[in-house]
Amino acid sequence: MELRALPIDGLVEITPAKFGDERGFFSETYSRQRFAAAGIAIDWVQDNHSLSAEAGVLRGLHYQIAPFAQDKLVRVLRGSIFDVAVDLRRDSPSFGKWASRILSAEAWNQLLVPKGFAHGFLTLEPGVEVTYKVSAPYTPAAERAIRWDDPDIAIAWPLAGKPPILSAKDAVAPYFAALAADPAFDVKDAR
Repeated sequence: MELRALPIDGLVEITPAKFGDERGFFSETYSRQRFAAAGIAIDWVQDNHSLSAEAGVLRGLHYQIAPFAQDKLVRVLRGSIFDVAVDLRRDSPSFGKWASRILSAEAWNQLLVPKGFAHGFLTLEPGVEVTYKVSAPYTPAAERAIRWDDPDIAIAWPLAGKPPILSAKDAVAPYFAALAADPAFDVKDAR
């Protein structure tokens, strides 16, 4: 397993070892013991799996507020995505900044997105399947989103001049400034 820190503290790209022969391959994509030995001791409680039929599907930017904040371990089973995390930790020097990685089935890489980040991705080709582990269950009352095109965050989505395909909810998500000004905004998890 190979680990690479991203420019924002806490974000880690992980590439599991992959062993192949004429039959195919084998890969241990998650091992509690190996992750703990690498300093990643997270209790995963749920696995999620999405299929995006078209290229240009943009999902995000999503997060849950405390006490239901989620760590995420994101990987691509088929295709490729432009994966983004936005730092929402008020006390962080990178508060409001974003980092990205292209995750793909071919590269076999994953992104660890810890609590305190909003997360989103753009599909780069049709038929993309993404799976991710989370450390807290989906809780509708704690769910929040930030507009994908927020000018204060200014994510450089690789859209090639085409509009993204959005859910109705993501199309009307609030701007970062409104969320950050809300006293109820809290991504820290007291657990």
